[in-house]
Amino acid sequence: MGIRLLKAKQIVRRILSSPETSSSIVPKGHFAVYVGETQKKRFVVPISYLKNPSFQKLLSQVEEEFGFNHPMGGLTIPCSEEHFTELISSSF
Repeated sequence: MGIRLLKAKQIVRRILSSPETSSSIVPKGHFAVYVGETQKKRFVVPISYLKNPSFQKLLSQVEEEFGFNHPMGGLTIPCSEEHFTELISSSF
């Protein structure tokens, strides 16, 4: 589990160091996530979500499929908004 958390933190660190991401847009202790299959909706989520096993699994799937190329300046998760909101509301 520690390795997964470390990997998730590395993913977020790379995204937050992206030039498109501004600290004035994303509050301290949070990160931007773009969710959607075709049209993306932006969510700002607490970094504490990285400790959740379900969220870590989702991040791993995104990394395997898409790597670290996230041109929107935040993590892009290509799942339905309903699935994402269900995941975060049931897991936290």
